[in-house]
Amino acid sequence: MEARITTGRDPGTGKQVQRSFTGKTQREVREKLQAAAVAVNSGTYTDPSRLTVGQWLDTWTRDYLGNVKPTTANAYKSYIKNHICPGLGAVRLEELHPHTVQHFINGLDGLAPSSVHVLYRVLHIAMEKAVELNYIPRNPAARCVLPKAERKEIHPLTDEQAAALICAAAGTRIEHLVTLALFTGFRLSELLGLTWDSVDFDMGTITIDKQLSADFRRGPLFTTPKSGKPRTVTPAASALQVLRKQKAKQAEQRLKAGPLWANPCGLVFTDGDGGPILQQSAEHEFSGIRDTIGLEGFRFHDLRHTFAVNSIRAGDDIKTIQGNLGHATAAFTLDIYGHVTEAMKQDSAARMETFIKDVMKL
Repeated sequence: MEARITTGRDPGTGKQVQRSFTGKTQREVREKLQAAAVAVNSGTYTDPSRLTVGQWLDTWTRDYLGNVKPTTANAYKSYIKNHICPGLGAVRLEELHPHTVQHFINGLDGLAPSSVHVLYRVLHIAMEKAVELNYIPRNPAARCVLPKAERKEIHPLTDEQAAALICAAAGTRIEHLVTLALFTGFRLSELLGLTWDSVDFDMGTITIDKQLSADFRRGPLFTTPKSGKPRTVTPAASALQVLRKQKAKQAEQRLKAGPLWANPCGLVFTDGDGGPILQQSAEHEFSGIRDTIGLEGFRFHDLRHTFAVNSIRAGDDIKTIQGNLGHATAAFTLDIYGHVTEAMKQDSAARMETFIKDVMKL
């Protein structure tokens, strides 16, 4: 399918300048045509042959990030402003070649490999959209060689450390938040965005269908979970008991706050007046608690790793752990915790070897 639109007049001849758009379906061509028409009418249309990478990225961030979370969009814009545009912004879009992109990637020595991977993904997505709009024939960011991603070492708590942490958190505002994170592996944003209507005490389940937005003071209170999909988990009975204690504690807070209390969404974890707790505030309080028992450097997120490792120790299969953690795939879960299962296999083999030797002595 093909369609044309008049984008202006040639300054030399006065003749109309037209741009053609092609696509596999009528709908695809119509969408491209409409986007160009809006740009022409608003005076922002630039002929693709004159468009720079920087100009295209400005257009892309303005018009094509409507389906991503605000925090993700802001992260994309930060990578573009601080790294991509300074390195590639002045290059003509149609003159951006794969080797130019590879040279740019190779020069990002100051960034961690994981950050380079994210930055590359941003550039690749933006260039792919330019291909879809027929601005360029192929994606110049395709097939780049990226630095090997560093595997972050996880630091789960020992049983003794976990018990000490629970005791240290007792009586604080986040005592039940810490314990529930340890017993469920939920992310901090998921716990702070948990509402009572997502807890079913009769069925013994908790549904994670949202998380507290990092920018809730300026935008919506909730965003979708990191995976984009809701999940319903059946935690240990002790986790539900923690929630019952939190419900009783919140009732006391409500009585104490009186008419100042305001929790219209029914958040499980709130401040003294019923409002949401800032993630930075919760992390700061957690840091103070962990430091009292000598766990400096241990992050709140490491409670999630502790839950996952203990799930493996308990014999849960990777697919079950994936579902409980809300990972996109079991392969991703295995990539993070595979070394734990491998260590357990080696321990099992060692125990079996001892058994065999004992039997052979008989």
